[in-house]
Amino acid sequence: MMKKFAILAGLALSLALPAFAATQVNINTADAETIAKSLDGIGLAKAKAIVTYRDEHGPFKSVDELSQVKGVGPATLERNHDAILLGSEGPKADTAAKPRHAKKSKAATEDAAQD
Repeated sequence: MMKKFAILAGLALSLALPAFAATQVNINTADAETIAKSLDGIGLAKAKAIVTYRDEHGPFKSVDELSQVKGVGPATLERNHDAILLGSEGPKADTAAKPRHAKKSKAATEDAAQD
């Protein structure tokens, strides 16, 4: 009996998890209701605090800056990091500040090896 219950509970949880997944949202342009619906663990009150902070301090420059909003902690940021957008440049504008290493072409690699 317990085995059946455990299987059913596991199945119910696996089906429910996608419902709790965060949806991508631009926190620099979205209204409080959209932020609340999109991010896991962010209710309407926290979403309003995010919008108020943004109005007072300007657009967020990094995802980590959200931790300055009362009630938004590291666990919430970690859970939603991939869903938080900062601008039109695509997912996670804060990664734009990190240097990216360009892939060398095969010819350039061979030329370097000959030197």
